[in-house]
Amino acid sequence: MTIGRLAEITGVPASAIRYWERHGLLPVPEREGGQRRYPPGAAERITVLRTFQQAGLSLEEIRELQREQPRRQAVIRAKIAEVRQRMVDLDHAHELLAHALVCGEEDIVECPKFRRQMAQWQAPDPAP
Repeated sequence: MTIGRLAEITGVPASAIRYWERHGLLPVPEREGGQRRYPPGAAERITVLRTFQQAGLSLEEIRELQREQPRRQAVIRAKIAEVRQRMVDLDHAHELLAHALVCGEEDIVECPKFRRQMAQWQAPDPAP
């Protein structure tokens, strides 16, 4: 398929597809009459790349995932730890926002419940 068709079915601009090719995230396609021709699997690879980006992986991290196993595993372990922390942070934000909706305090920072919760979030985790 042409780059235009690939861009259409994936919702990714052709310029991004060419960029990913230049940076080794997509295999360089064959050419027919000077035009790039992509195999059907290219759309799936682009979907995976977009999913990784939406999950917060940088292009360098995505590139590392395509390398040999030991390097890939190191990137994955680091990203899992980062995602876990982001989940904790988002959970805290959710709790704060949910409380703020029903809190009667003029200034949420002065709310005793909010202050207790903040103190708990900032306390180091007890050793196992």
